[in-house]
Amino acid sequence: MQKYLLSIYQPDGGPPPPEILDPIVRDLDALNDEMRAAGAWVFAAGLHPPGTATVLRPKGADVLMTDGPYTEGKEHLGGFTVIQAPDLDAALAWGRRLAGVTTLPVEVRPIQ
Repeated sequence: MQKYLLSIYQPDGGPPPPEILDPIVRDLDALNDEMRAAGAWVFAAGLHPPGTATVLRPKGADVLMTDGPYTEGKEHLGGFTVIQAPDLDAALAWGRRLAGVTTLPVEVRPIQ
């Protein structure tokens, strides 16, 4: 089976208040359990805020190190799930469910 990366993009800024976030987390846990039961779930993780990132950029024989995200934007990669699916349509179906649960954009991409 092909593996796919489901990348979750979230807006910059702090997390939503508990009355919004708690149901999302509950529904996300249920979806992850459903993916596990279906044999699709491989791995998932949330990421710390983009300000905690360190970017390493090759420059000639050196590598420059800078704090913060690689690019500035209004949204950032907030977390991801790796799944296995028989084809892109099945991966997109899981991605669609993930976007619905998180209420955030999800990018579905095959892993080489």
